[in-house]
Amino acid sequence: MIELILRRLGGALMILFGVAAITFVLLYALPADPAVQLAGRSATAQTVANIRHELGLDQPLIVQFVHYLGNLVQGDLGRSYTQKTEVMTLILARLPATLILMVSGILVEVAIGLTLGTIAALSRGGAVDRLVMTASFVGVSAPQFVVALLLLYVFAATLQWFPMSGFGTVSHVVLPALTLGVLGAGWYARMVRSAMIDVLNQDYIRTARAKGVAERTVVLRHAVPNALLPIVAMIGIDIGQFMGGVVVVEAVYGWPGIGQLAWQAIQQVDIPIIMGVTLISSLAIVVGNLIADLVAPLIDPRIRAR
Repeated sequence: MIELILRRLGGALMILFGVAAITFVLLYALPADPAVQLAGRSATAQTVANIRHELGLDQPLIVQFVHYLGNLVQGDLGRSYTQKTEVMTLILARLPATLILMVSGILVEVAIGLTLGTIAALSRGGAVDRLVMTASFVGVSAPQFVVALLLLYVFAATLQWFPMSGFGTVSHVVLPALTLGVLGAGWYARMVRSAMIDVLNQDYIRTARAKGVAERTVVLRHAVPNALLPIVAMIGIDIGQFMGGVVVVEAVYGWPGIGQLAWQAIQQVDIPIIMGVTLISSLAIVVGNLIADLVAPLIDPRIRAR
């Protein structure tokens, strides 16, 4: 187990270095100039040049990247160009909202996907199976803003059950979490259906049924636990995606998360914030996958044996 963790950590460092290098180069190649954005349209060329020198943007790309890596090793993500605040401080301020949305969204999509996937597998080839698969296809294909606006119109504007936007109470998180749940549940439903169909054809399931074990017990105690492995892997990926922020959902609902911070930074060409959010998101994906690798043997003994 320790060897696995060390190997994963070594791979994680290589991934983070690659993400940092690629993102840095792409941001450097952008036609937009942060110095021009800060100076304003009426600024003189000398003013823009002074700002570029102050930010270190007049140095060669490799020098800028090495300097950034040196600060990164010390846990310094730099200072925001526009807000004049440490990037780590800005991200930590948005982190609670992002974590709440992440946990709520994952719980909703897993609950919906696991339920629908199991129902579809138990009625394989039937009308219910086709209906669930069609609904899952529509769910994964629907744009985020369409689902968000539809839920806002029905449950906030028309029925007035939940607030239109904001953050701070349980009622504020329901619609954003439901939006993410509806969009992500389709993937989980399809994965669970496939895994459940495979599990239900195993010998131990047929043996349990031959012994007269109740179908409810067969499904809940023997089939479902053995079909959870794909879900664990997908949750690890979702952790990274949600930590990076769901920009559209946060924008529609006015959710003060990391995604909203990233969107504001993109509009202002605030490179340190963009780099910081990208690296934090990448780190979350790596950690999520590592957790999935560690949890998987606890769910499936065959992996532990290998």
